[in-house]
Amino acid sequence: MSSPPDFEHARYARMRWNTPLSEDHGRLLLTRLAIHPGASLLDIGCGWGELLLRAVDSAAATSGIGVDTDLQALKRGRSLAADRGLDGRVTFVNRAAVDWEQPADRVLCVGAAHAWGGAGAALVGLRRLVKPGGRLLFGDGCWDKPPSPPARELFGSEVLTIRELVECAHRAGWRILHLSTADQREWDDFESTWRAGREEWLLANPGDERAPTVRAEVDHQLEEYVGTYREVLGFCYLVLGREPDSPARPA
Repeated sequence: MSSPPDFEHARYARMRWNTPLSEDHGRLLLTRLAIHPGASLLDIGCGWGELLLRAVDSAAATSGIGVDTDLQALKRGRSLAADRGLDGRVTFVNRAAVDWEQPADRVLCVGAAHAWGGAGAALVGLRRLVKPGGRLLFGDGCWDKPPSPPARELFGSEVLTIRELVECAHRAGWRILHLSTADQREWDDFESTWRAGREEWLLANPGDERAPTVRAEVDHQLEEYVGTYREVLGFCYLVLGREPDSPARPA
């Protein structure tokens, strides 16, 4: 294992991307996006843009833009792009998702529906960012089982069931080309890596004045996961096609 991360970078240090997604599942989703050489890519709520970087790298002469408001994540994304020789093809922009206006051939929006107030509004708002004939990879949390009151209070009323997500996509004028969900191993790995950098930092810095706060944070998150939403909260990935001049259907 590599050395423990420093405090500044500990939070996301061991995460591949900020979503419950395995390597194989990620490759499948990019395949379903059918990215053609020369396509323009846009990642809304990109974080550090790992999936965007892989998407751009998978197709020759493709360019990509990642949009987020997390300055540290954007800095990491730029560093990753430079390390892979993609800094000339991928640009990271500090901007709110709802303020972005430039459309693209292929758009990714994974875990950022909250920027619009939930999946239903996001699926409507994202139509203007996908060029006619283009595709959208949309990912959002969903209920795998009826939530307990603590789970519903934790995640709020924005979370839908898979059936409700599908209905929202159809109402917004999308055709569903692919649907898959995160399995339990993907969720466990996601939650574990979310904590791992800070857990490693704690083991290496037990006497640091920040250690009690970090310890309480990761212990609380683990208790919420295993006690409140493990096997209850799911995550759904949809690859959606926008037909040319296809209007959104009324709710």
